[in-house]
Amino acid sequence: MSSPANDSKSSASPGVTVRRLLKLARPELLPLAAGTLFLLISSGATLAYPRAIGDLVDQALTARDRYVVDRLAMLMLAVFTVQGIAMALRIYLFTNAGERVVSRLRKDLFRALLSQEVGFFDSRRTGELTSRLSSDTTVLQTTVTANVSMMLRYVVTALGGVGLLLYTSVQLTLVMLAVIPPVAIGGVFYGRRVRVISRQAQDALAASGEVAEEDLSGIRTVRSFAAERHEVERYSVAVERSFTLAKKRALQTSVFMGVASIAGYGSIAAVLWYGGRLVVEGGLSVGELTSFLIYTMLVAFSFSGIAELWADFMRASGAAERVFELLDRKPAIGAGGEQLTDLRGHVQFRGVHFAYPSRPDVPVLQGLDLELRPGEVVAVVGPSGAGKSTLASLLSRFYDPQNGEVLLDGHPLTALEPEWLRRNIGMVAQEPQLFSCSIADNIRYGRPGATDAQVEEAARAANAHAYIERFPEGYGTQVGERGVQLSGGQKQRVAIARAVLKDPRLLILDEATSALDAESEHLVKDALERLMKGRTTLIIAHRLSTVANADRVLVLDGGVVIQSGTHASLMSQEGLYRRLVERQFVAA
Repeated sequence: MSSPANDSKSSASPGVTVRRLLKLARPELLPLAAGTLFLLISSGATLAYPRAIGDLVDQALTARDRYVVDRLAMLMLAVFTVQGIAMALRIYLFTNAGERVVSRLRKDLFRALLSQEVGFFDSRRTGELTSRLSSDTTVLQTTVTANVSMMLRYVVTALGGVGLLLYTSVQLTLVMLAVIPPVAIGGVFYGRRVRVISRQAQDALAASGEVAEEDLSGIRTVRSFAAERHEVERYSVAVERSFTLAKKRALQTSVFMGVASIAGYGSIAAVLWYGGRLVVEGGLSVGELTSFLIYTMLVAFSFSGIAELWADFMRASGAAERVFELLDRKPAIGAGGEQLTDLRGHVQFRGVHFAYPSRPDVPVLQGLDLELRPGEVVAVVGPSGAGKSTLASLLSRFYDPQNGEVLLDGHPLTALEPEWLRRNIGMVAQEPQLFSCSIADNIRYGRPGATDAQVEEAARAANAHAYIERFPEGYGTQVGERGVQLSGGQKQRVAIARAVLKDPRLLILDEATSALDAESEHLVKDALERLMKGRTTLIIAHRLSTVANADRVLVLDGGVVIQSGTHASLMSQEGLYRRLVERQFVAA
């Protein structure tokens, strides 16, 4: 089960987050190194042309030699060409490397999500998790691709520009640099605030995605209750909260960028004023002042770009925290364990106490004892909330009991490898989950390497082949999202065919026929009887027709077994089972 530690909020600092993002880029070290080389070439060319412009101005004003001017112009053209080629190669290498980093991150995050125990998903909404996979990783994608490249470029240009400014005129450089420390300090405080707001904005965006995911996946329910306006209003409220936070972030960004811009251009004005005086006094040539002004604009532009990208990094930091929080979470039911070589199918529940992790104060099973002998068909009945479906979840080890243990052939399930265990269990539920692919692919889901002949054989055993053959595309027919293109009985028979093909040692039928009409029930029941032969089977059902032929019937109430026997023996005595059956007849 989920532990508090597992679900604690991340408190990683921006530095830790950035280091983790950089760690993800280690496999791309070679292309990043090449990209850095081209970055230095491009930045060097950028820093060279202001000096060339200054020389060009001085030559034009003093020497008045057009051949010298022509050579300087050609030199500038060569510099611009080198800069353009190096810039293109830098962008390509950094962007490609970043895309690969984010692709790996998305795959790692999806793998981490699928490895979590079922209890984790009970307390997390699907829309939130898909938002982490889509919007959060998209934010990171921009950060680790173009933004890293641009940040390095700005830093190199700014440092190189300051060095050349000092070489040109120390006095003017000191005037220009006087404005940088306050802007840098303001940028640090601004970045911290943006990081907090960005995290809140990402959470709000995820919340709106949750609403949309629920409504679109449950569109038939929304439509049947004519609740479109209500759901639009609910979505609008969620989007409005995200917009409010984004607006707050935009306000802070605009104020900071405005102040930084004023400071940057103010420094240019100060350079023009003081530099103009130096030219008049003969301490500086016109060409040197021109070069200095261009260097000043390059440095100011670079510092402005650094400030803007820092804000982007802080926004990405908020998204990265959420992603790393999920990547770092250790599943309560992990991989690893024993695999039995000769599985007989002997199941025992011993003193099992259980409550769902999302409702720990509501006990479901309270000291349950139960046994399924190898090859036995056992039906479990009882009122709603008695814990019938919980047995299926515990046997599949979707959850672990708080007390007691579940054993398979005498081995605790906690000692067995979960993936191996689930490969040996087949489940047919009341509402089977089909995937948006072909009928053949859905049947083959439990055994990916099965041939077409084996798929067809399983479909025949499930009484599904006849209706599948009537479709124009046969086994290639697309079933639509969650199987909406098929009727309830057709979906159920595909699910049974999937279980037949899987050939499990243990079989769980969870209300497998309760939602079907009489004709579909007959076909499904016939298929189930063939499927149950030779397998340890746990039937969870209400209908008499489903449980009457079971080897034993267990009556569950209040989290414990209160009656046990065959259908005939239980009907011959007063008790809950007889009352349940009689109510069913009256309702019919």
